[in-house]
Parts: sequence; structure tokens; C-alpha cells
Amino acid sequence: MIFADRTQEVWSALDTVTDPEIDESVVSLNFVTDVNVDPGSRVEIEFRLPTFWCAPNFAFLMASDMRDAVAALEWVKEVSVKLSDHFSADLINRSVASRQDFRDAFPGETDGDLTAVRQKFLGIAFERRQELLLRYLLRQGYTSDWIGDVRLSDLMNLELEPEGASLRNLYLFMMRRLGMNVAPGAPAFVTLCGLTLTAHDFRNYLRRIAGVRRNAEFNGLICRSLLDERVKSLASPDLRK
Repeated sequence: MIFADRTQEVWSALDTVTDPEIDESVVSLNFVTDVNVDPGSRVEIEFRLPTFWCAPNFAFLMASDMRDAVAALEWVKEVSVKLSDHFSADLINRSVASRQDFRDAFPGETDGDLTAVRQKFLGIAFERRQELLLRYLLRQGYTSDWIGDVRLSDLMNLELEPEGASLRNLYLFMMRRLGMNVAPGAPAFVTLCGLTLTAHDFRNYLRRIAGVRRNAEFNGLICRSLLDERVKSLASPDLRK
């Protein structure tokens, strides 16, 4: 029973790791193919991406994030993350295991460690999650004036249906991850640059971030389709020929 519980804890930890480009969990995207917990509290994770040629920087980010998310569990003593069926799999697997930066694993590919890339896609995730929450609140009858004035404490105290509560939690999580002001008296809704939303420019702003969300969802659809086809081809002896 203890191994079943611990395996579920690992899956829950992996569910917090997202594909940086589309802000969806690697679990919900079906990237993770196997999780194994041994009696020595060592965890082995295997994952596969939609194509053999998926960008190595995104693959590296997901692999290292999976390692860190699972390693944060109190009982875990060692984590092994294995990327399969990818042109850089061996290099990524070795580098993540030895905790190298991307620039060390792929010399000449980047001048930095991937911090700028990560921040860029965290910003996209923030706008996507914010747009979903704003759309929900508008459907519940809240106005653009209310959205511009509401404080974080007020947003936290709103009695919301499960859908709304989940959207709020995802949005607040991203605010914290980006290091934004999450004091109770801070504005609940700001731009990525920290500007408070106003009723005057609210509609144009909402239209813009809706485009961000739709682009991410379209990329997610493509990823799922490519992965489905890849899994079918790997499973079918005829297609492997």
C-alpha cells in the first residue's frame, strides 16, 4: 500500500510540471510514460515527447523540472528522469542527472542558462491563466470596473464554484512564481509589467491575452495529435517498418 501511495504522490508532483510552451501539465498531455518507486525510495520516471525533433531546450526544462518536483518530496532519496525516443535523449538524460545547466549540456546553443526562456513562457502562462479567470468572472456578472478595483484579499475571499476556485488557484500560483506582489491589499489583476487594469483599456487587453490563450491551446492540440500518432506508430509493427 505504501508504494501505491508514494507512486500517487509522484504523479501528483509531476502534475505540477508543465510544458513551458503551452502551460499544460506533462501528465495531462500524456508525456509521462512510466513511474517506478523502489523499496529504497528511489524514483524512476520515463517520458516521451510528441516528436523525435522536439526542441531540446523545452525537453531539458521539462526533464529538470520533473526531477526537482519529485526530489522535493520528503521521502525521495534519488530521482532518475529518462527521456526516450528523442535525438538529444542521451545528452539530456546525462546532463539532468548530473544537474548541469543547459549551456553546459549544449555548449554554443545559448549564452545563458535558460532563465530568460523560462521567464518568457511563465509570462505567457500568467496571461493565459489570467484570461481564463477573467472570462469566468465576467460570466458570473462581475464588471470591468470591479475587476480594476478588486484587491487580492477580496479575490481570495470570493465564494466561487469549483471551476472558478481552480482557475483562481492556478492564477495566484503563477503570480507567486513570477514574484509579483501578492500582499492582501495589492491589486488582484495587473498586467505582466505590473500595471493595474482599468475599465478604459480592459476590453483591448482582454482581447490580446485571449490570443495568447488560443495560441497555447492550439499548440496543445497539435502536441496531443502528434503524440497520439507517434504512440500508434511505435506500437504497430507494420508502421515501424
